[in-house]
Amino acid sequence: MDEKLKHKKYSWQVTSDETQPAAQAMLYATGMTDADMDKPLVGIASNGYEGNPCNMHLNKLSLKVKESIQKGNLHPFIFNTIGVSDGISMGTPGMRFSLPSRDIIADSIETVVQALSYDALITVVGCDKNMPGAVMAMLRLNRPSIMVYGGTIAAGEHKGKSLSIISAFEAWGAKVAGTMEEEDFRQIIKKACPGAGACGGMFTANTMASSIEAMGLSLPSSSSNPAESEDKIDECSRIASYIEHLIKNDIKPSDILTKKSLENAITVAIALGGSTNMVLHYLAIARAAGIEWDLHDFQRISDKTPFIADLKPSGQFMMEDIYRIGGTQVVMKYLLKENLLHGDCLTVTGKTIAENLAEIPELDFEQQVIKPLNEPVKATGHIQILYGNLAEEGSVAKITGKEGLKFEGLARVYESEKLCNEGIGNGEVQAGEVIVIRYEGPTGGPGMPEMLKPTAAIMGAGLGDKVALITDGRFSGGTHGFVVGHITPEAQVGGNIALVENGDVIEIDAQTNTINVKISELELEKRKANWKQPELKVKNGALYKYARDVSSASEGCVTDGFKS
Repeated sequence: MDEKLKHKKYSWQVTSDETQPAAQAMLYATGMTDADMDKPLVGIASNGYEGNPCNMHLNKLSLKVKESIQKGNLHPFIFNTIGVSDGISMGTPGMRFSLPSRDIIADSIETVVQALSYDALITVVGCDKNMPGAVMAMLRLNRPSIMVYGGTIAAGEHKGKSLSIISAFEAWGAKVAGTMEEEDFRQIIKKACPGAGACGGMFTANTMASSIEAMGLSLPSSSSNPAESEDKIDECSRIASYIEHLIKNDIKPSDILTKKSLENAITVAIALGGSTNMVLHYLAIARAAGIEWDLHDFQRISDKTPFIADLKPSGQFMMEDIYRIGGTQVVMKYLLKENLLHGDCLTVTGKTIAENLAEIPELDFEQQVIKPLNEPVKATGHIQILYGNLAEEGSVAKITGKEGLKFEGLARVYESEKLCNEGIGNGEVQAGEVIVIRYEGPTGGPGMPEMLKPTAAIMGAGLGDKVALITDGRFSGGTHGFVVGHITPEAQVGGNIALVENGDVIEIDAQTNTINVKISELELEKRKANWKQPELKVKNGALYKYARDVSSASEGCVTDGFKS
């Protein structure tokens, strides 16, 4: 190959192969010059759209990335992919499209980059499913790639109290319980989200952004630079030198994402008290990378990683407070110093984790956001993988220790999230009960919607430490309380959660990592013999295809033919 084309590993076939004159005619039509034709092509995939604060600024950030690329010896093309706002769709039928959007994002980015022969990829992402979708595409393509996180939103404020999107959900529960006036309810709604950026606590977006930075696929501090900060603009404005280095040295996602870097990602997420959704996403990411990884790996890391961050939803601080104490990098430096991270893992800077952290200042424990390892929020991780006759293939609990470690109560069963929300609103749920929400799994939902509305209503109603909630659906990163999700097998395919009846005793134990309904095997078999599988809730369209193809939650809810 001509020397000037050696870094055009893919794009040469559309820019330089003289048997492709139509391709070149179309590229000239976009404004490319003869000089541009000799440059590697970089796709910039933006998750920007106007209808969500997490994403509404991403197209502007993409333009900053493009300006940076144009100053280098590269040629950029911006394209867009979809997004779903979890906060807007939560508690509605639209929430069933949230998790499927992850795979649509991955498929669409892969499609454009493959079809148009781009040599490299930069993704500009914001809301929860954007990050794993982008990383899955980067791994499938395995071309030089960097993820740019759009950044966190600033906290809202009402009557001196810091607000996040979860404040709005919990305000509804307080209003239903009669403990909040209408005017305060309305003001919290108006003030909870003061501008652009992803939901501000250690919810799913910030969980994934922080852990992906720790994994090495985004620039240092990308996860903690706030959405509307000068540091976020600066990050986008200096990205060209990094992607050019990756192209010239043919450093690909497969060179960066290894089992050790995956362990780094999960360690940081657990130390920060991250969302249970990361379990689904990292199972899918590991699959895209061809790395053997299962539920036991999460438990293995959780067992040895203290939970040290006092962040919302269970704590008091926000992601912008991480930024104020020095960003994700200072937390990583502390974890590396304590031998909890692998320092030799390569990153998109072309340097290792240890090299990136060498000049980062030490974490100052005068601040209150991050606790020292000898005074953790919880001595081991909050992510617990539970098994038992209610979850023969596993389930995921988020146990911070503030809820207690064991719960036993009588089952109150709801056949859907909607019915549960109505039951909470009607005052049906009583202290000491275990709420069971079923037929909300990846197939039964379909789409495995998040149960934030009922969990927030429970917290707002003052029942957060008095009831437990279990489901074959999943939870928002904003959920807290004694909750267990991702129960597999799910109800729709005949899992034992489908057989639970009102009044059954359910025991959840986060010390023995078990979840059981206390009835005999004989009774379970009798109920199973009488159970009839319901029809799918959808008969066509995207959700039907998802329900038909998706694997179980314990396998990451992937849709690439992995369904067992």
